[in-house]
Amino acid sequence: MMRIRVRALVALVALPGAAWAGPPYVTDDPQPTDLDHWEIYAFGAGQRAHGSWDGAAGLDLNYGGLPGVQLTATLPVDLSHDSSGTHAGGGDVELGVKYRFLHREAAGLDIAVFPRVILPTARRRFGTGRAQVLLPVWAEKDWGRWSLFGGGGYTINPGAGNRDFWQGGAALTRTVSERLSLGAEATLEGPDAVGGHAVAGLGVGGVFRLGGPFALLVSGGPIHEHHGPTGWRGYAALGINF
Repeated sequence: MMRIRVRALVALVALPGAAWAGPPYVTDDPQPTDLDHWEIYAFGAGQRAHGSWDGAAGLDLNYGGLPGVQLTATLPVDLSHDSSGTHAGGGDVELGVKYRFLHREAAGLDIAVFPRVILPTARRRFGTGRAQVLLPVWAEKDWGRWSLFGGGGYTINPGAGNRDFWQGGAALTRTVSERLSLGAEATLEGPDAVGGHAVAGLGVGGVFRLGGPFALLVSGGPIHEHHGPTGWRGYAALGINF
């Protein structure tokens, strides 16, 4: 079964000449929020497949609590539309801690872990009613205006009919100017339910600085379920960094 999973997003790179990484891509990166700084994303995300669509809107909150450590909370409202109509309700809240354990500035190399707990706060239509745990590792290599980042992890997904699964991705971005960054990514996620199928995705995205602490982030592209249909997914957000 295809579905959208809201991800806690991470920092915009603050230096104008540096390559961008992280949002708006599904693939995460190892860069934590700067110490004592906030990054807030007001987002909307969705995907369409099987003749219906699912999505979410809400806030991603990131705070640099310690050097190399980011505290994250995602507060979504879930949305869906199918033959029975359009539905909305509170989604599963995500809490996470990103810890960058390797930082080699001269080599442009960073690696971090980003464990996350997905709390069963959603209405039954939108959630499984069970807590999930995501255990990923993310790495990044920067050179000039380019960044290559990616990795993946394992999700513990309890509940009747559910199954644990692996997921991963890689993204390549380039800083075109002080205001604009563009990129592309590929992702793969294993089946999260008994009888389900793996889902692969391709996407392109961009980040445009609006001035001051504000930025506009967008991405989208096709998704394909193994032995199933092709659909699409998209993401847009207003980012604030202070």
